[in-house]
Amino acid sequence: MSTPARALAEPVPAGFRSALTRLGAAQKSPKGAPAYSLYVNRPLGRRLAALAYALGVTPNSITYLSAGATFLGIVALAALPITWWTGLVVALLLVVGYALDAADGQLARLRGGGSISGEWLDHMVDAGKSSALHIAVLITLARHLDLAPQWLLVPMCFAVISAVHFFGMILVEQLHREHQAKNGLPVPPREPGARARTLLKLPTDYGVLCVSFLLLGAPLVFFGVYTLLAVASAGYLALIVIKWHRELLALDPSPRRLP
Repeated sequence: MSTPARALAEPVPAGFRSALTRLGAAQKSPKGAPAYSLYVNRPLGRRLAALAYALGVTPNSITYLSAGATFLGIVALAALPITWWTGLVVALLLVVGYALDAADGQLARLRGGGSISGEWLDHMVDAGKSSALHIAVLITLARHLDLAPQWLLVPMCFAVISAVHFFGMILVEQLHREHQAKNGLPVPPREPGARARTLLKLPTDYGVLCVSFLLLGAPLVFFGVYTLLAVASAGYLALIVIKWHRELLALDPSPRRLP
């Protein structure tokens, strides 16, 4: 029986339905994925990847489209007045950008495997948007709401939380991958109870943040939800940093005792 990776590498017709079927049988592990990303964003990305494959679009082109949609939404948030229509436009652009972000990796697997430069490009875009979005929120709050200055610390702190979380997540994945390759270890199986954890992580999901901009027409309601998401993200970061530290300590070689 061929593995999913090999199955994707085999030449097959380039139709949308064929590509969608193959992607459905070769998805990334759901381990660690929040609910929106797992149940909404990945399925959207799968369909966009299948469409891109049928049209002959490259993964890097999808990454550029993702960056374009995302940063257009960020600019709209910072530049346009606070209205329901602005919130709808911003949310739509961010949701599309996030779905395309899921599509580029799936398209790369469908085409037989991604490239190192493509992975780098994807991470660079993610790193930029993780901070730029909160800077745009800060600009919007400062321009349109008469808030006490200390409330502007919320998007500032959220930007730091997002950047630290993203960098920590990527680095931990790379260190685990390096350790497994160095020691010839298999990829660990999915942990039990993962579905419950995906639901618990929902307030920290980037997709939920994207959708929250639908509330922009009611600025105080939006800011209240945004603040709750910031608090939830801070709490989750504190917990996951402890978990990451314990995992990496377990990977460290035991110190040798002097004779």
